[in-house]
Amino acid sequence: MRYSKYFIPTLKESPADAEVISHKLMIRAGMIRKVAAGIYTYLPLGLKFIRKIENIVREEMNNAGAIELLMPSIIPAELWQKTERWYHYGKELLRIKDRHDRYFCYGPTHEEVITDLVSKEIKSYKQLPVNFYQIQTKFRDEIRPRFGLMRGREFIMKDAYSFDRDEEGAEISYKKMYDAYCKIFERCQLEYRVVEADTGAIGGSFSHEFMVLANTGEDVIVTCSNCGYSANIEKAEVLQKEYPENYSDEPEKPIEKVYTPNVKSIEDVSKYLNVPKTKIIKTIILTDGENVVATLVRGDFDINIVKVKNVMNWDIIYFATEETVKEVTNAPSGFAGPIGLKCKIIADYSIKGMKNFVVGANEKDYHLKNVNFKDFSEIEFYDLRNAVEGDKCPKCSNGVYKIYRGIEVGHIFKLGTKYSEKLNATYLDKDGKEKLIIMGCYGIGIGRTAAATIEQNHDKDGMILPEPISPFKVYLLPVNYNDENIKKIADEIYEKLKNKNIEVLLDDRDERAGKKFKDADLLGFPYRINVGKKVKDGKVELINRKTKEVKEIEIAKIEDYLWKN
Repeated sequence: MRYSKYFIPTLKESPADAEVISHKLMIRAGMIRKVAAGIYTYLPLGLKFIRKIENIVREEMNNAGAIELLMPSIIPAELWQKTERWYHYGKELLRIKDRHDRYFCYGPTHEEVITDLVSKEIKSYKQLPVNFYQIQTKFRDEIRPRFGLMRGREFIMKDAYSFDRDEEGAEISYKKMYDAYCKIFERCQLEYRVVEADTGAIGGSFSHEFMVLANTGEDVIVTCSNCGYSANIEKAEVLQKEYPENYSDEPEKPIEKVYTPNVKSIEDVSKYLNVPKTKIIKTIILTDGENVVATLVRGDFDINIVKVKNVMNWDIIYFATEETVKEVTNAPSGFAGPIGLKCKIIADYSIKGMKNFVVGANEKDYHLKNVNFKDFSEIEFYDLRNAVEGDKCPKCSNGVYKIYRGIEVGHIFKLGTKYSEKLNATYLDKDGKEKLIIMGCYGIGIGRTAAATIEQNHDKDGMILPEPISPFKVYLLPVNYNDENIKKIADEIYEKLKNKNIEVLLDDRDERAGKKFKDADLLGFPYRINVGKKVKDGKVELINRKTKEVKEIEIAKIEDYLWKN
């Protein structure tokens, strides 16, 4: 492709609203352009990048025996109402009405549609197992879309759904998808981890996330230093139930009410009262929209709201509004404590054994010192905190957790009969008995994979794209395309590379060499060929974008060298 005939509107500066490197570089490299919050146009180079990833995904899905189809993006409300997700999914589900005043939603995922199809078309055990997949645009109405393609509202996703006769078959389907996902991310040349994860709004018995490692990742991953067990922070179990440092011989003291004007955070309370965080208990008010619970955790740890959701057996969970906090504490946020609360209280094991601790007074600008467990109603203890580096591994006796950051690019779920039961997806077995189909579902964020690739592969000058998914393999850069000899050699190399099916972008623009070099580094294709003064000696420079290694290559051998590499 000739640059002058293509469309790559590069920019010198990053847009003001771009926070992460992938967002900045995809805008600057002319890959995407913002249409609205969390909604982007894929420009030609960005689309080519996306299609490269899609092709690998499609090949591995096909190799694993999955069958491609395409479902509608607009789904009638009745299907979601049958599974009750219409009522529980939250505001991320974009609900719309047609001209006949009937409700639909823009599909964020397609369990209902595919299960409805299978319930009507598959009747016999002879038709199972089967696995359907699609690559399609989804929509989730994120409250705060950001980070470009990392957390957009409209996004491209590969979603697959397996259907099996029994649990044994479902395990086999799950393992096939697990292995296919590993192959996909290995072919994309990404460093990744597979971690145990919470099933969230999708539901099911268990799941694994595929995380691309990146310092800028939103997700926290814990990995055992010994056995390699990995989980995301939401799922990571904390084995510790006793905290020896909490126990002391000090006598219980009388409660003391202390004026703490505008002091809300644990850090501020610790400094203001001159007490360590380990002597403070945080009280966090959470809700599912109807019920409210107060959770207690030691001041040096963070509450894990997914663990709270699972303990409470709620479908959704979020931090209580200011209004709800006032309702149960009689005070604004920042001053909640366990004494006299008008809701259920549960606690993390980390506060067991504490004495004379500090809590909020449930009164504006006041905290209580020297509080003890006898001062408030009985509580139940659970594992409710986030794991931290150094916590013992739950899977082996020798390892401890190490903490990494990552970007979720894939998620696989074992669903069981959650959807087949509600949508009557059954089959007749060998004996003519009706049985529920066992399901699994498997998603990959195509755009997120592209963004994660850049987060993991870049330097100060731009992207460093892995060869299998780079839009072009070679950036062919004639230093001065107006020089007849340089132009002639560049054109010849261009034709030879094309004839070898090596994807090449010829920068035939009438631009300064410096501008071309900067754009070449920004776009980050695996190789750059500089066609300059050395052509008189029958040579060009070949630069490896990743290693920055520069080689002088004979012009006659250039296509053979790249063909082998």
